Amino acid sequence: MNKQTYTLLENYMLSCMEDSAHDKEHIYRVLYNGLEIAKTEKDVDYDILIGACLLHDIGRKEQIENPALCHAEVGSKKAYDFLIEHDFETTYAEQVRHCILTHRYRKNNPPQSLEAKILFDADKLDAAGALGMARTLVYKGAISDPLYSLLPDGMVSSGENDTTPSFFQEYKYKLEKIYDRFYTAKGEEMAKQRQQAAIDFYNNLYQEVSASYKNGKDELEKLFSSIN
Repeated sequence: MNKQTYTLLENYMLSCMEDSAHDKEHIYRVLYNGLEIAKTEKDVDYDILIGACLLHDIGRKEQIENPALCHAEVGSKKAYDFLIEHDFETTYAEQVRHCILTHRYRKNNPPQSLEAKILFDADKLDAAGALGMARTLVYKGAISDPLYSLLPDGMVSSGENDTTPSFFQEYKYKLEKIYDRFYTAKGEEMAKQRQQAAIDFYNNLYQEVSASYKNGKDELEKLFSSIN
């Protein structure tokens, strides 16, 4: 891929990015992660990989406007149409489309090509470790989801088995489990290096908010008892 082609794809990506948790810097990190992983794999088609990395989240705006849409599905079609309109070969456009369509964290549509697997891992790395926790907090704040939910007894839920969206629920449902979902050895290695930071952050945050509720409720009851 030459610089002119890269700039064409980059400029189209930049015109589509509006989500603060999935901004242009996320795209660059995914690209750089992908290139790092690709160094450890054989026969990587860098033209496909770079194009897919640059365009993998261009459907985010549509999903934000209509949560019923899947940004991977929307983005894969947008990428395919853009590439065809700019005279890329149909085979190339189709391969990039496949990478984008399968990059999302879902079990029913796994990546098949090597480039798709690298994109999947590179994207998931950005949801791992301290960075993944920070990005999730930014995203949850943008859509007005809370940090946590309360149990029937008024205590803080860990997020386990929660159906109400929250940061803790997202951690238990997705972030905690991503470390065994990588397709490449390098991607898994990089993720494992980040895992403990995410575990520590979640545990510390859960302990802090839980202590506030438990201690505060106890003190409130003592205060009521002393008044009565």
